Parts: sequence; C-alpha cells; structure tokens
Amino acid sequence: MIELFYVEDDPQIADTVKGYLEQKGIRVRICSTLEQARKTLETQIPSLVLLDWNMPDGAGDALCRWIRNRWKELPVIFLTVRGDTQDIVDGFQAGADDYVVKPFELEVLYSRIQALLRRSGNKEETYLSCNGIVIDRKRQVVTCHSEEIALSPSEYQLLLYLMQHKGRTVTREQILEQVWDLNGNYVNNNTLTVTVKRLRDKLHHPACLKTVRSVGYRMEDLI
Repeated sequence: MIELFYVEDDPQIADTVKGYLEQKGIRVRICSTLEQARKTLETQIPSLVLLDWNMPDGAGDALCRWIRNRWKELPVIFLTVRGDTQDIVDGFQAGADDYVVKPFELEVLYSRIQALLRRSGNKEETYLSCNGIVIDRKRQVVTCHSEEIALSPSEYQLLLYLMQHKGRTVTREQILEQVWDLNGNYVNNNTLTVTVKRLRDKLHHPACLKTVRSVGYRMEDLI
C-alpha cells in the first residue's frame, strides 16, 4: 500500500488532503512540525513526502535538504502558499521533485502524486524500514537510527528477508531455504541461530525483531 507523510501544521488543510487521498487508497500520516517529521522518518520510510514550507519550527526547505542527504530517491512534493518564482526555484534547489502552490485542486494534487510515483518507481521496494532500521536496497546499505551498520552478506540477506515479510512470522525452515539454500549454501539451524544473534548485536538488540518460540522470527513495527 502507498503510504505518504504530509508535513502540514494547518489541521483543516491536513485533514482535507488526508481524507481525499485515503479515499483513493493512499495511507496518509500527518506531521504537524518539522521535528515530528524527522523523528517519524527515522523510524519509517514512506512512498512519498508532501511538505509545506512555512512550519512553526522552521522552513520546509531545511527538511527537504535533510531528506535528500539521507534518501536521495525518496520523492518530495512541496505543497505551499509560497508561489513566487524564486520560492519555486529554491524549492527545487532544496531537492524537491515537484512543487504545488496553494490553493490547489485535490484531483490535480492526486494526479501529480501518481505521476511522480510512476516516474520514481516503487520506493517502498527501494527503502525497507522497521522502527529505525532502514535498508537501502539499491546501495545495499543498512542504517539503524541513522547509524550505518556493517553487515556480512548472510546477515544482510537475513535482515532483507525478514523486512520483506514484515508483520509476518517466518519459520526457521523458510529462512534456511530462502536465505541459504537458494544460493547453494546448505547450513543447519545452529548457523541461523548464530547469524540472528550477530544481527541483533549489530542492530543494538532491536525490540522489533522478535523470536517466535519453536517457530521462527518476525519483524514488526512497534507503536
């Protein structure tokens, strides 16, 4: 499912956009401050970010640059009342992919979102996240609360498999088959146990990586 973060401090505008987009099948999370948006992005990566410029704790272009420094391919659209030519130029220079000026038609906004997602591809597959752990599949980089974590190939493949099945329990047999056996590496249960332990240690023992006793493991977002 497409999930969108909307950084907007006006509750009426935020609720109107959220209501319309969710009718179209897009899940929307509202962030009313830049700080809330940063904290939310550090735990989960959406499909796209809608961003207002004038926020109570700063300017949206600073957040846009912050996003672009971390996730170069995460789509960002400015949705703001600031419509002067220089503002639009500044928005694109900050790293935005599109710029929509208020007032706007909801149907037009939805079309711009759909067009950008088509052009940018499926960022839900590029960036996988779970409670501060993020995999950038294109670069094969793993971060934990913005700290880059060096993983071995087997640790990376294990984490990738668990993240791809986030919210579901995967059995030890499934993991052994999909992570090792498909690559022609036949290992036993002890290898999996050791690899999980090393992965947990490197990720600072995340609560979102759960052991399901006598069955397997599950990654899940914690509220």
